[in-house]
Amino acid sequence: MSRLHTFSVLAIILLSHVVVHTAEEQTPTPSPAPVPCSLKSNTSCEECLHNVACLWCIPTNACIEYPVKNILPPSSVCQLNDARWGKCWLNFQVLIITVSVFAGVIIIAVIVCCCCCCKCDRIGNRREDARVEKQNRARKENKKARRSDMQMRHDEIRKKYGLAKNNPYSRMNED
Repeated sequence: MSRLHTFSVLAIILLSHVVVHTAEEQTPTPSPAPVPCSLKSNTSCEECLHNVACLWCIPTNACIEYPVKNILPPSSVCQLNDARWGKCWLNFQVLIITVSVFAGVIIIAVIVCCCCCCKCDRIGNRREDARVEKQNRARKENKKARRSDMQMRHDEIRKKYGLAKNNPYSRMNED
């Protein structure tokens, strides 16, 4: 179980490291006032994507204003496989698949960590409960042994002084 926990921790550290370095690489650089995307049509993908509000469509060589009303550009604007945004080498299909896989890995890692922690807690509680139960049984046995020893001593003292406990009402009858 510890190997699985170690693996999930390493996966989370690796993912956070990748995210931090990606964020560092994408630090915005000051640029001049953005030129409308439509003016950059029939140029190059790199030229179009200098403005983050633009979307490059490969088959039409068109630089289009990114449709912000939709999360993904509709097929009427450009097919996902041919659309480029941010980087010219990264299409939307690959981006969606990559983000989905990373999100799935993160969710699975969190679930595995939670399950491992909960299971370890339950095992720890079971062990603790078993230990406490064993101690209680030992205490009860010791208490029984002490009580029987005390009872034997009391009986010996009663015999010695002639106060045998044969009949519990014997004292009342003697008076």
